Amino acid sequence: AAKYKNQVHPSTKKKRRNIIMTIQKEIAKLEKERSKPKRSGYLLYLILIICIVYVTDEIASQISTLMKTEIATDLLAKYGESSIGILDILGIVAFPFQGLSLLYKPLSDRYGRKLFLIINTLGMGIGLFFVFLSNNIALYVIGSTIVAFFVPHDMQVVYVTESSPPKHRAKIFSLVKCVSTLGLMLIPLLRRTLMADASEWRNVYLVPALLGIVVSFIALMLLRETDAFIESRLKYLRMTDEEREVEKNSKNSSSAQGGIVAAFRFVAKHKQLRWLYGSVAFCTVGVLITMQYQAIISYGYAQAYLEQGLFATLEAALDAVSVGAVTSALFMFPVGSGLIQLSHGFISDKFGRKASLVSMAAATLISLVVFSAGAERAWNPYLVGFFSGVCIGSFWAGTDINSLMVSESSPTNLRSSIVSLQMFALGIGYVVTYLVGIPLITYFGNSSIPAVSLGLALPSLAASLAIILFKVKET
Repeated sequence: AAKYKNQVHPSTKKKRRNIIMTIQKEIAKLEKERSKPKRSGYLLYLILIICIVYVTDEIASQISTLMKTEIATDLLAKYGESSIGILDILGIVAFPFQGLSLLYKPLSDRYGRKLFLIINTLGMGIGLFFVFLSNNIALYVIGSTIVAFFVPHDMQVVYVTESSPPKHRAKIFSLVKCVSTLGLMLIPLLRRTLMADASEWRNVYLVPALLGIVVSFIALMLLRETDAFIESRLKYLRMTDEEREVEKNSKNSSSAQGGIVAAFRFVAKHKQLRWLYGSVAFCTVGVLITMQYQAIISYGYAQAYLEQGLFATLEAALDAVSVGAVTSALFMFPVGSGLIQLSHGFISDKFGRKASLVSMAAATLISLVVFSAGAERAWNPYLVGFFSGVCIGSFWAGTDINSLMVSESSPTNLRSSIVSLQMFALGIGYVVTYLVGIPLITYFGNSSIPAVSLGLALPSLAASLAIILFKVKET
């Protein structure tokens, strides 16, 4: 025993040599990536690519909402139903798969941002293509679930965060978000050109599906890894085992390279992040309005036309407004949303994140009342569409600012993991939405959507704002 006490087993030596060789190869690969010269005006070049990726992401995340009335009427008609609430309940199927993102997204802290940006964009395109092919509710749910898995990861947000100068970060992000939101004009354009009547809604999915697949290959060929990730990863790889152990047990845990466990440990010691997660949870309860704004517009105009005696049945009125007033309104939706997305970045950089959040919450609530009332009174559809865009744009701008604060409060090596850990907070908000909002809509009918949405949005946004104002510091 004394003779072999300090000896190492040959298999252990071999394992260590393999680990060292693997580390050396990864270091060499990262050094090669870092040494690549940046073209003149690289930041503008990067923003252009990210804008294209973000357009795909925005379309994938919004298209089912913009087509909700047509989808519910067509796919559920054979079951004797057209309830939007039932269609939303079917969306629960995606929840377990979205939960897998807690394991999936943190992998970008280990393997890089570029790889997962490409995979996410390709996955969204494939999911949209499945919906295009769907001739039954089952295939539609499969395609929607694929899209729902890849949409929340927002790797383009991490790219902007890690590649932009800090004092201009919010402005650059809001500019990118504005351009991507204006890209939503593609959906009403496709509605008008490819959808002669409501039953042809599937045609609208084909172009965005092909766009996602093509854009993923553009990103593969033209995008490079972020410098922040390369530096963080190299620092970790060059640490000794002793340095990693010391850093692992420290408050900042700066040696950790991703993972939910490491992110949870960090958040547990970080008061700022805990309160930000609480703000996210409350804010997400108001997400019902982002799921139902197209239905609010559709049923608002249909009921108004029915009361005016223009149509004999609600179904006939819905079919008419689908290719008429609703499509017109959706042309202005990206304009209202894009303008608000652009403005919040300048407000955020000039007056702080808190001021921006307050202004976005106020804009959300005011515009929600305006566009829902406008649809019920059959106002000019372009005006109604503009205010619906302001409403949804303000809501998502607020959540983006919250995510930006989470990102800015996190170390580079754990940033993606900590951002993905927000899924727990988001999950709480969605659970409340589905347990309270969706059953109420299903029970009282589609005409109750505006009242239910406002009833959930008002108190939840107020609670989120209270946390931001009194418990969270500026980043």
